[in-house]
Amino acid sequence: MVLATAGADGRPDARTVLLKGYGPAGFVFYSNHTSQKGREIAENPYAALVFPWHAMRRQVRLRGPVERLSAEDSAAYFHSRPHGSQVGAWASERQSGVIAGREVLSERFAELSERWPEGATVPLPDFWGGYRVRPEEYEFWQGGADRLHDRLRYRQGSGHGTEGGWTIERLAP
Repeated sequence: MVLATAGADGRPDARTVLLKGYGPAGFVFYSNHTSQKGREIAENPYAALVFPWHAMRRQVRLRGPVERLSAEDSAAYFHSRPHGSQVGAWASERQSGVIAGREVLSERFAELSERWPEGATVPLPDFWGGYRVRPEEYEFWQGGADRLHDRLRYRQGSGHGTEGGWTIERLAP
């Protein structure tokens, strides 16, 4: 999915991240809290997600507040990951920071692999964990002939008499 954030300066940023869970509570992904996206979420805890299906001429967009998952939930997922991914999270502690070259990352990974060899328990980094985007608005888009696309927006508690329900609106293409 594409994750869009903006920091306190209001400048938008977007990147592709891996969706790791979804349900009534929202959409879950994991990352380094000190990365660019982590810093932006800390400054402005709202995000937008885009799920594009180009071949089908469809996409789903959503927006809403972002919350951190508990350390327990983050640890449960972290320890379900392959050993190399766990070590890799530690090796990229300065995610989004400038490094002198690829060898810096490779050397750090090798050093940490010696500290935590295959089979060892790799501790959850305090700088890493999960986030949940809680949608307040969805838009479903279906490409149409002659640019007559179908767009339906669902907004939570935003219409007259919704009382916490969803208002459905058709949007002009």
